[in-house]
Amino acid sequence: MTRLAKVLRGEAFPANTGAKPLPAPTMRRKGLSFWPRRAMMRAMTMTVQALAGAVLALALGGCSAATAAPPAAAAPAPPPAPASAAAPSRNAAGLTPVEIVAAAPASDWRAIASSDLLVMTLARGNAGAPREIVIQLVPAAWSEGWTANIRALASARWYDGLAVVRVQDNYVAQWGDPDGEDEARAKPLPEGLRTMTEADYVRQLDAVAMLTDPCGPQKGASARWLCDSYAHGATFRQGWPVATDGVRDWPVHCYASVGVGRNYAPDTGTGGELYAVIGHAPRQLDRNIAVVGRVIRGIEHLSSLPRGTGELGFYETAAERTAIVSIRLASELPAAERPRFEYLDTDSVSFARYGEARAHRRDRFYGVPAGGVDVCNVPVPVRAAAKGE
Repeated sequence: MTRLAKVLRGEAFPANTGAKPLPAPTMRRKGLSFWPRRAMMRAMTMTVQALAGAVLALALGGCSAATAAPPAAAAPAPPPAPASAAAPSRNAAGLTPVEIVAAAPASDWRAIASSDLLVMTLARGNAGAPREIVIQLVPAAWSEGWTANIRALASARWYDGLAVVRVQDNYVAQWGDPDGEDEARAKPLPEGLRTMTEADYVRQLDAVAMLTDPCGPQKGASARWLCDSYAHGATFRQGWPVATDGVRDWPVHCYASVGVGRNYAPDTGTGGELYAVIGHAPRQLDRNIAVVGRVIRGIEHLSSLPRGTGELGFYETAAERTAIVSIRLASELPAAERPRFEYLDTDSVSFARYGEARAHRRDRFYGVPAGGVDVCNVPVPVRAAAKGE
């Protein structure tokens, strides 16, 4: 079996095989709270510090002043809360999420740097229509080594002439070098690509990420945390959906997420083989494969491709594949040709109201609000921005 055939099939998606099963996820009641953050976070921090000081005082009561516990103020504080100007009100007006996004002021939108955008051009379809896909790469906080490789591969024009090699219904569309396993025919990778480890699937946090159980009783509030079936909680940071266990966080697999194909561990992939999710969010892949981006325009050009005729959706013949004309960093295109996009700031009041509306639909169509929502069902709004330097 070739390496390419292993990439993103049963072996390469370890969660699809019994070879390396994941622990059974802890299923919790799903819910969402987009709550006011600052006041409760301060109060909880002070409470934790006070309790810590009291315990240390009791334990060290016989010690001299020179060995006494340090003041509570020296304890590490939780990470700063999103800069929301005011607590978002619940969606009492019955506005739809689309209406809330449309009403968001310009100050709530953040430009996406052209150096964070990949423009992928596929061969024209049967009707001769162009097929262009725009991918936003994740911020440097996560998957930094892989995104550095992807930028290097795009700058070297390495992806040009490769192909979409797999399309599995309700799962992924994958592209890469069809001859990647054949040493005599494989396209050589550029020198200097980084090698990542499994530890790089997550980011270590500088402080405890949450002080409350997002799946527990919601009495008072400290943050915008979502109850999550695959982690202790989920939230949004720097415009991305992430999950956390309190001391680490990681980007999650949602519809249109882009990840790195790999073989068996300890292989983590280079970025030469990528896939986009075109079905229900395969969250079991979180922390098992690197999430490096998301498709923000043109996902239909991948999701509408013919399904592969081989096992797990791999194409069995070259004629079935869709050729990749080019993949470019938008920053390397002529200024007039660069796509420009912006996303709704996930720390803004507008996004909080949008998330609340997604969880508690009160607009005309809905008679029974769900009272909760999955992190992947709160897609971060992205829109085209005006062109011009």
